[in-house]
Amino acid sequence: MRSGVRVRPTGVERSFGVDEIIVTKTDPQGRITYANDVFLRVSALAEEDALGQPHNLIRHPDMPAAVFKLLWDTIKSGQEIFAYVLNLAADGAHYWVFAHVTPSLDDAGRCVGYHSNRRLPDRTAVGELSALYERLRAEERRHPHTPDALAASTALLESELASRGLTYPELVWDVTNRTTA
Repeated sequence: MRSGVRVRPTGVERSFGVDEIIVTKTDPQGRITYANDVFLRVSALAEEDALGQPHNLIRHPDMPAAVFKLLWDTIKSGQEIFAYVLNLAADGAHYWVFAHVTPSLDDAGRCVGYHSNRRLPDRTAVGELSALYERLRAEERRHPHTPDALAASTALLESELASRGLTYPELVWDVTNRTTA
């Protein structure tokens, strides 16, 4: 999967071990500077094909843009975020992760990149979040222009969260705690 080459999802789901952790680091622009062996195996990437590439190299087209906007807005503000993410491997397989993304700071407190650890998510949690994500993607598909699609899905996400009385992080932990209890 070289930058600019579009991979088509095959519908094949890939998994990884419950004790394994996918780790990547990026520079402040989101280009991959480190990828562990688990990431490379699950993403079906060679290290030379991953390093230097934008992290959205593994973005699955079924992931709502609103969730990525929330993720980037959060980590760019210096905060950590936990999120359920559907990724696309270089061979078209997909895999779900429970991601924890944090900014990496230098001694002066400046952001020098981002660190992401991803664990195998609970299947029930994936079912709950994938239903919400599908509603967000359906809203995005209703708008032919990307900015309009992002605004509409962001508004729908905010509406869904407001109706539950939760922020996105609270939703993630609510789903996680209910499904793993």
